[in-house]
Amino acid sequence: MERKEAKRGKEKDWKRSLLWGSMEVSAFVIWTLLIQVVDVQPVGQNGTKVGFATLNVWFHEVTGVRMALYTITDWLGLVPIAVCMGFGVLGFFQWVKRKRLLKVDCDILLLGIYYVIVIVCYLVFEMIPINYRPVPIDGRMEASYPSSTTLLVLGVMPTLVYQTRRRVRKSLVIRVVCSLTGIFSVYMVLGRLLSGVHWFTDIVGSVILSTGLFCIYKAVVLRV
Repeated sequence: MERKEAKRGKEKDWKRSLLWGSMEVSAFVIWTLLIQVVDVQPVGQNGTKVGFATLNVWFHEVTGVRMALYTITDWLGLVPIAVCMGFGVLGFFQWVKRKRLLKVDCDILLLGIYYVIVIVCYLVFEMIPINYRPVPIDGRMEASYPSSTTLLVLGVMPTLVYQTRRRVRKSLVIRVVCSLTGIFSVYMVLGRLLSGVHWFTDIVGSVILSTGLFCIYKAVVLRV
């Protein structure tokens, strides 16, 4: 009876996660389209056009530009990369020990695929700029939508929490990891938002996309 209840609960969890993730990704697509048609004005660098211009310009004027905060959050962007590398090392050790790639824990293999998808999203929007940053970086115009650092942080750090809960039994360790990860993630999002190197809509797009991708990863792990 208990096993059936657990199975039923797990099935509800993966369906809920998949539904939520699909809705978030769909919302990101809609948000991206809206940015290109709603209140588009030439208010960016060198007269480049920006969607939701009134909102974006107002928020940018309120926050101003804080390059020190930008630099700090830029360097802290190495933290999620280190998390990716840590899970990569875990998967590699399992591969070597078990002598077959397919004997690596399924959720770790899926995590590798998920990280590749996040990186692909990162690269695609770097090559196809929807918006340019409000200010030049080192004298250059750079793509701004969605915020790549925000996407990386919110795409990777929740997996640290999720994997810790799956693999660690000590509640104190879980609480510490969850707390530190939450504080770090909030700081990074607010830091990018207040640094003035992105438009407000760039941050929103990253939050929506990263949340959707993580929910889909979680759903696939629960299902498989």
